[in-house]
Amino acid sequence: MNARYIAILLLCAACRPGAPAQELFPDGTPVSEWFRRDAPVDGMHTPDAHFRITDCGATNDSTLLQTETIQAVIDRAHREGGGVIVIPRGTFLSGALFFKPGTHLLLDEGAVLKGSDDISHFPIVTTRMEGQTLKYFAALVNADRVDGFTVSGRGAIDGNGLRYWKSFWLRREVNPNCTNMDELRPRLVYISNSRDVQLSGVTLRNSPFWTTHLYRCERVRLTHLAILSPAEPVRAPSTDALDIDACSDVLVSRCYISVNDDAIALKGGKGPEADRDENNGGNRNILIEDCRFGFCHSVLTCGSESIHSSNVVIRGCTVEQAQRICRLKMRPDTPQRYEHILIEDIAGSAGVLLDISPWTQFFDLKGHAPLPASPASHVTLRNIALNCRDFLHIEKSDRYVLSGFTLENLHIRADRATDIPHGVIRNLILKNVTVNGKKLPDT
Repeated sequence: MNARYIAILLLCAACRPGAPAQELFPDGTPVSEWFRRDAPVDGMHTPDAHFRITDCGATNDSTLLQTETIQAVIDRAHREGGGVIVIPRGTFLSGALFFKPGTHLLLDEGAVLKGSDDISHFPIVTTRMEGQTLKYFAALVNADRVDGFTVSGRGAIDGNGLRYWKSFWLRREVNPNCTNMDELRPRLVYISNSRDVQLSGVTLRNSPFWTTHLYRCERVRLTHLAILSPAEPVRAPSTDALDIDACSDVLVSRCYISVNDDAIALKGGKGPEADRDENNGGNRNILIEDCRFGFCHSVLTCGSESIHSSNVVIRGCTVEQAQRICRLKMRPDTPQRYEHILIEDIAGSAGVLLDISPWTQFFDLKGHAPLPASPASHVTLRNIALNCRDFLHIEKSDRYVLSGFTLENLHIRADRATDIPHGVIRNLILKNVTVNGKKLPDT
């Protein structure tokens, strides 16, 4: 990173008021002590029983499908009261695996759990995709109602996605309107209805579809992860690093993320009655800190299948080649509310700092009258030093209401001038905002 921008970031941090004795989320509620306990999981040294898959019939062979053998190890550990399923050094090919209560996954250094590129190796189950509860393919690693589930180690979970990616782009050539789900492909990790989950240390790469999907989980830590998918030579479509879907208390810390879609996407439901569907829900208390972001479509995206997100904090991060830092996808066929979002202490480069616009892909009111305008409010961006193409991209629309935004201690170098959207955002506050060396008037 440019040393000048590191210096500016340090200057911004010096402008920041002293931290209160009790750290608070943007809405004023306390940040619990749980968020401070972010030590990596060390599955190797747990007192739980260890079940090494090669001691149970698995073979180091990247071409031999071993789903049944590995699943049998998981089932045995569950029957015997729980334990750690250990993937040793080597490459082990598998279809969908289903972890049970009391079981954990540990990948030794040099270990690779490799997903099959044959979709028939992933059964169709009731699951969650794109803001809907429906029948779809299981992920490679699945854990439903597995409180305390951990994935740890220094190995990798590799989705082996190249064949799926090529097939997706071929289908798009034949039918440009095909959806993400029309091209059948699995996710890498899906964890649902679980509490006190932790993923630590491993590399998650080359997912055919979304990489890590959390649904209806509470108290989830993701620390010291590398989450990767390529933008070239074959783009890995819709390989979001982390999709947070109706969850609360999620910590993402000390991770490196570079994927060909959103780094962190907040989900929760879609459709004109999404807020009435008991399967849907909002996201609350999401803290992303001390991470590094490579190429991605956006560091944080609210939407496109989202109904309510509150108390979302991104801080102390560096960004390289992101297309956007923050994007609010305002979907006019879905009731949405985004509020109490804080992005602070950020340095690096991106296409756009803040992007807010209507999202009408596959728009469908399902016969309903137009919905009331959705609100986005109490959004603060502060202590940011950014080299970008455009400072802001904020579209005016009668389908949403923007209010209570604060831009503070921003030092921006932009290739193109951007008008400040005073007429689009109600109660827009500017404090110490400099663009291309020119200080904008405070408001």
